[in-house]
Amino acid sequence: MVEFTDIDKLAISTMRLLAVDAVSKANSGHPGAPLGMAPAAHVLLRHMRLNPKNPEWINRDRFVLSNGHACALLYSMLHLTGYDFSIEDLKQFRQLNSKTPGHPEFELPGVEVTTGPLGQGISNAVGIAIAQANFAATYNKPDFTLSDSYTYSFLGDGCLQEGVSSEACSLAGHLQLGNLIAIYDDNKITIDGATDVSFTEDVLKRYEAYGWEVLTVDNGNEDLNSISAAIEKAKQSKNKPTLIKMSTIIGFGSLHAGSHSVHGSPLKADDVKQLKQRFGFDPEQSFVVPQEVYDFYQKSVAQPGAKLNAEWDQLFAKYQKKYAQLGKDLARRLSGKLPEKWDSKLPTYTPADSAIATRKLSEMIIEDIYAELPELIGGSADLTPSNLTRWKEAVDFQPPSTGLGDYSGRYIRYGIREHGMGAIMNGISAFGANYKPYGGTFLNFVSYAAGAVRLSALSGHPVVWVATHDSIGLGEDGPTHQPIETLAHFRAIPNLGVWRPADGNEVSAAYKNALESTHTPNIIALSRQNLPQLEGSSIEKALKGGYVLQDVAKPDVILVATGSEVSLCVEAAKVLKEKNVNARIVSLPDTLTFDKQPEEYRFSVLPDNVPIMSVEVLSTSGWSKYAHQSFGLNRFGASGKAADVFKYLDFVPEGVASRAEKTVSFYKGKDVVSPLRTAF
Repeated sequence: MVEFTDIDKLAISTMRLLAVDAVSKANSGHPGAPLGMAPAAHVLLRHMRLNPKNPEWINRDRFVLSNGHACALLYSMLHLTGYDFSIEDLKQFRQLNSKTPGHPEFELPGVEVTTGPLGQGISNAVGIAIAQANFAATYNKPDFTLSDSYTYSFLGDGCLQEGVSSEACSLAGHLQLGNLIAIYDDNKITIDGATDVSFTEDVLKRYEAYGWEVLTVDNGNEDLNSISAAIEKAKQSKNKPTLIKMSTIIGFGSLHAGSHSVHGSPLKADDVKQLKQRFGFDPEQSFVVPQEVYDFYQKSVAQPGAKLNAEWDQLFAKYQKKYAQLGKDLARRLSGKLPEKWDSKLPTYTPADSAIATRKLSEMIIEDIYAELPELIGGSADLTPSNLTRWKEAVDFQPPSTGLGDYSGRYIRYGIREHGMGAIMNGISAFGANYKPYGGTFLNFVSYAAGAVRLSALSGHPVVWVATHDSIGLGEDGPTHQPIETLAHFRAIPNLGVWRPADGNEVSAAYKNALESTHTPNIIALSRQNLPQLEGSSIEKALKGGYVLQDVAKPDVILVATGSEVSLCVEAAKVLKEKNVNARIVSLPDTLTFDKQPEEYRFSVLPDNVPIMSVEVLSTSGWSKYAHQSFGLNRFGASGKAADVFKYLDFVPEGVASRAEKTVSFYKGKDVVSPLRTAF
């Protein structure tokens, strides 16, 4: 049991004032939540297992600040406990290129995930807890506990109102994640004012219905013992995640405490002075940390954590001797490496092989590689039979008590929760141990998860979306399911691979790229309909993101396409040949990868002096970067059999050929400069 004395109160006051000073110096930020939540942050640090000198220790407890606007509190916590955050870093809060940005960003020391968009952080925390449970079930032995960490999260009313948190927390309750503890800052204030104007539900009843344990702390501003007791009780709940509803006063100690005015604006100078006087500090000084506070955090948090880390290292060394293969496997994962020659399992194809839907080719790859990659963990948003994301021998990740699977299982039944799935995958990736999470849904419904996808790219979580039913080729489900603008949207996101493979070799290349990625997420868009194996394709060529599939000596036009339209262009080229029009065919499965190739290579694929026409049954937006003319869809699709819809919209060889002829005619006699050629 943690005991609290006057030094704890001094440490809390120091933490509060560091956050206030950081916001005041920046003249920007959110001082209210840090003032109210500092006691909980301090108490939590007294309970957490962490090592500031080794932020990546795999058995550390994780802390996720879901209400990321309160990050001045997080930076104060990190500084005081000895992470690589100096007082000068705190003084640079919200300044360009500082280590203390306006919201927490992944890969800063001690920051587990990027938060800011509300609801994402608590959903990430669910993913971290899933990863820990799977990691423990995979590697723990009766005589060796390598993993028993907890995931803690702070969240506020905004996080609870965003739908993504409901998706993730509902699943967390079903999965009985007893390693997840969330502390809800119930300060009854949002930007618009009191929560009475929009949020009056009974949060505890909702979470109880989700299957969570729910606890309350009536005075989160000062009652350290009650906060500590709630955390202790939550840790004893082995088959339920816990939500601790903690009542606080936003801006505690401020002249405007309890008001929305302290939520997102710096305190006035006179308010800061009276606040410092109230907490026993010199009102004329800023960024003050008494030495005894530093010493206290070193003695009570940093040093015990370092000792536990050292003991874990010794335990793992013994584990590697007794469980040699598992130990070798785990050491590899902790180093961030994939197994040697894992990619030898990726299949290759020739035109003699059967036409197969790329979603089916994806399933075959997963079947071939799952045993080679214990870090591969995936699932589907209730579309497993359509996405084909589950291998035959898969065990579901489920609470053992349900009889549906166990925590060592690597197939996750996400339910109809695309956004929650995306945020959870980010959390699984952030856990470490080189987890490679993938999730399946229809391409159109990846848009439901756009917020999580964007954070994957921003944070560098190399998650994989298995996005099937990638076009009007899905047919009868019609325009509500047929993606049109989806790939244009995702191609516009920095650091996001968007693969649309045309055959089996390109599917293998997409998986090789995605699984070997360390900082880039990937969406693999896959067809429902069968596609032929193409003459001229290969894994090696496709790994360049774009390549010449079929060539002619002196092309009159270049047809550049992705996915199902590549084979369409092959057929269109035959029609053009009969009209004495020679067409080079370029497959461009991933523009992000292609853009990274040397300039000489890119211009060899899409050169000057030849008009280029893109063909894709999706929006033409963005194609001007690679083509002079674009044949695509700038309307919604239609409901009907796939072949009929393609014909109705003129995506047939003759339709492509006629537009290619018009392109040749339009540019005849003109200087044609490759669209790749730009001023800068």
